[in-house]
Amino acid sequence: MENEENILGHEKIGTLIKKFSIPCIISLVVNALYNIVDQIFIGWGVNYLGNGATNVVFPLTMVCLAFALMFGDGSSAYMSLKLGEKKKEEASKGVANGILLSVIIATIFCVIVLAFLPQLVNLFGCTDNLRDLALDYGYIIGIGLPFMMIGTTLNSIIRADGNPKYAMASMVIGAVCNILLDPLFIFVFKWGIQGAAIATILSQFVTFMMNIFSIRKFRSIQITKKEWKVQFRVARKVAMLGVSSFITQMSFVVVMAVENNLLVKYGAETKFGSEIPITVIGIVMKISQILNSVIIGIAAGAQPIIGYNYGAEKFDRVRKTLKTVLGLSLIISTIAFILFQTIPEVLISIFGSGDENYMEFACMAFRIYLMLCICNGIQIPSGIFFQAIGKSIKSAILSLSRQILFLIPSMLTFGYLFGLQGILYAGPVADGISFLLACVFLFFELKALGRRKLPSQALIDDTSTDNQLEKQIVITISREYGSGGRYIGRLIADRLGIKLYDKDFITKVAEETGLSEEYIENNEQKREALSSLDNGYYFGLSNADELFLKESEMIKQVAAQESCVIIGRCADHILKDKKNVIKVFVYSNLEDKIKRATKFYGMDKEKAEKEMKRIDKMRENHYKHYTEKDWRNPENYDVCINSDTLGVEKAADFICQMVKEKQAILQ
Repeated sequence: MENEENILGHEKIGTLIKKFSIPCIISLVVNALYNIVDQIFIGWGVNYLGNGATNVVFPLTMVCLAFALMFGDGSSAYMSLKLGEKKKEEASKGVANGILLSVIIATIFCVIVLAFLPQLVNLFGCTDNLRDLALDYGYIIGIGLPFMMIGTTLNSIIRADGNPKYAMASMVIGAVCNILLDPLFIFVFKWGIQGAAIATILSQFVTFMMNIFSIRKFRSIQITKKEWKVQFRVARKVAMLGVSSFITQMSFVVVMAVENNLLVKYGAETKFGSEIPITVIGIVMKISQILNSVIIGIAAGAQPIIGYNYGAEKFDRVRKTLKTVLGLSLIISTIAFILFQTIPEVLISIFGSGDENYMEFACMAFRIYLMLCICNGIQIPSGIFFQAIGKSIKSAILSLSRQILFLIPSMLTFGYLFGLQGILYAGPVADGISFLLACVFLFFELKALGRRKLPSQALIDDTSTDNQLEKQIVITISREYGSGGRYIGRLIADRLGIKLYDKDFITKVAEETGLSEEYIENNEQKREALSSLDNGYYFGLSNADELFLKESEMIKQVAAQESCVIIGRCADHILKDKKNVIKVFVYSNLEDKIKRATKFYGMDKEKAEKEMKRIDKMRENHYKHYTEKDWRNPENYDVCINSDTLGVEKAADFICQMVKEKQAILQ
């Protein structure tokens, strides 16, 4: 990891973006082409109503894809974390559980789709004229959903296992098969829309089989027979780690459901009817998906570059990387804008022909709905930028703003006021507002990067080390903010003549990772409620994960070498299997903590309570994320002490007495 970190910190930005972004772009574009290829051949081999039918079935595929990515990306993140902790067996369990979850949900979803397909397509705006074609296409696609879902889940895992070329190859080969089989089944065998569906599921089966064969060839782990069982604890963790990918995909499903139904409703009131709008907008969205896939690929490839350099406080490189990403994205989106505005009739003709009304609405849709697609070159990279630097709330707002916060309300409002054209204008309205929001967030963030850095306070503790212990003992102290836990730890270390480890971990981690001491001090042991949304596009570990793994490694090293007191950092969990460890949790009444905060930390009394709750919540989230346990649960500790019941001096004496008794037990 050190070599890669050095590369991220000094290699040319352009070289790094090529290295990380190109594979990502290819994977995303190939994934987008799967459904577009179907629509091209269906448009020519059936008619535009065939494309309308696929558009009301497509959201079902997206739901399945959302689960597949949740389990795949979640398994990948779990595997990376556990391998970082040197826990290969746990990593294997995570991957096995992710695959099993995918199999179970895929089977259930397949049964639901086959049993209730007529009702499901109605949810997504199916009309009477589209129904027969939608059912012909949907029943076959439903049979193939398990292959698609399991294959996609495995694809994420294979990539995280260090074999991105194989993952990309399995997707590309599947896509090529689809391109070859579509014309064969539609034009040669005359199977119509059913032929397109059969081509799709056979292509997905090819990818599925290639990825299944790779399970025995994983590089980092080996899944044995005993790991192939669902464990609720592991399965829940895998799902939570992948929830970002799930939410992103499901937001598209919600938009498509609302949009299709509005197009059917208001389209029926115009000369275009219901089927033309639902068909055309489906095609327009899929073409724009190619644009977005390229932009996402560029930004996702730059994410680890931005994240590392932000943590290392190399802000010039952060700005340069962001500038490069935005520049490339704007070039791509500008080219797309020109094409959408100048040759929409050419773009729509790729997907077959239609009558005069069809072509008229298609040109109108491209020019109006994608009027401000150029804004995607700023809005999409901005969301990924805030993921990279760990700003969870801003990232979540930007990621969901266009689809959920702005587009759906705009469609409902403008559709009611202006009918079918109002729905088209909802697109640029949502793009424009989300663009302005992204610009505001970026402006203040970049302005903050230019401020003078505060000097780090991560100093080596000067605790005396005149060791008075006969046996090696390690005391771990978890504590609420303001409870005096760190001071109690210092008293214990002084009285026993052993080392206190707290902020000196920060200095050591900074030396090994290249991240700045200030960044580490401000981000370790803290995790916001929405931090799970920061896992979306990482191909590896985030800065937060790196911090935890490095500190875990150091905690194990010092605990193996000497008696000491270790403050926080999940040390009680990291050393849970050691018999010579005393695990302590220090808490206090809120009123007493506020008094201590105002006296020793110089905090304003009115803000102290809010700040304490905020920091404790982040500590609790951090502990839960990495240990899968509740921070305040007494079962995690040997003793829980209210520092104000005994006072810090007597609390330290009490723990010192416990140490002496522990020594006697270890004799």
